[in-house]
Amino acid sequence: MPSPAPAVTAAPENPPVASPPPHRTPASAWVLLVVLASIWGTSFILMKKGLVVFSALELGAARVSVAALLLLPFALRHLRSVDRGRFRWLLLSGVVGTLVPAFLFAYAETRLASGLAGVLNALTAVFTLVVGAALFRQQLTALRVLGIALGLVGTVVLMLLGGSGGDATPTGESNAWYGLYIVLATLGYGVSINVIKHHLHGIPALAVTGLLLLFIGGPALAFLLVGTDFLHKLATVPGAWAAFGYIALLATMSTAVAMVLFNKLIQQATALFAASNTYLVPVVALGWGLLDGEQFNLWHLLGMVIILVSVAIIHRAK
Repeated sequence: MPSPAPAVTAAPENPPVASPPPHRTPASAWVLLVVLASIWGTSFILMKKGLVVFSALELGAARVSVAALLLLPFALRHLRSVDRGRFRWLLLSGVVGTLVPAFLFAYAETRLASGLAGVLNALTAVFTLVVGAALFRQQLTALRVLGIALGLVGTVVLMLLGGSGGDATPTGESNAWYGLYIVLATLGYGVSINVIKHHLHGIPALAVTGLLLLFIGGPALAFLLVGTDFLHKLATVPGAWAAFGYIALLATMSTAVAMVLFNKLIQQATALFAASNTYLVPVVALGWGLLDGEQFNLWHLLGMVIILVSVAIIHRAK
């Protein structure tokens, strides 16, 4: 996922609390939205390619580790300029919005076609609203409740009627309950988006991304090197370097770069607008899946349409 560069500027010792952005969305936010959808829509096929050799645990840990190493210089630069009182929010956002979803999406794609994973990712907008209403007093109208309900119906259609991911998935087995991993991941995204919007505003997007990766990158790297067979596979399994190349590209674009852009987008627009990149992500993800030979039937189309209609209702509801 999630997901993802502005000019690097040092934040003051005690960053001022920025006012929430105006309701009018700037043109630059729309540009970021399209770029992010393109990057994140491609991430699902990259995960699928990485899983050909590596396990879900190895892929998730490698993804976070590579992204953290890429942004380490920027994280160290901003470490002292960010108020320590915000470290707990950075850690929370990093764990629920990056670390845990990296593993959950990898597990889901061991049985779920990459295109369908991209469609279920649209639930991010649903959970952004749910978490905003539950924890941050965002208004929850009857129309928005309808949107949430439709999103859940679309998820059930995809999970129970969508059937198997087909021979193009790593195992080709039933995916019905593996969609729940993505449901949990998008719930984490919803928490993270609201945390960044309400508790980390005023901090440069590059600093937010670099620091939250700094907090979670160390444990992820230690686990990758000590707790998995990653290095052994890299040295002995044919095709391992190619698979790692896909993971490295995933970490660079979909985790490091996209997270910086996404945090910038959250600062420029509302949390719900930032989550609306999920309108476009399924289209890109399904396109890559079809090119890779994945199955797509009328039930998949129906589930996708229901979820996207739910997102549209949520964004238009007053």
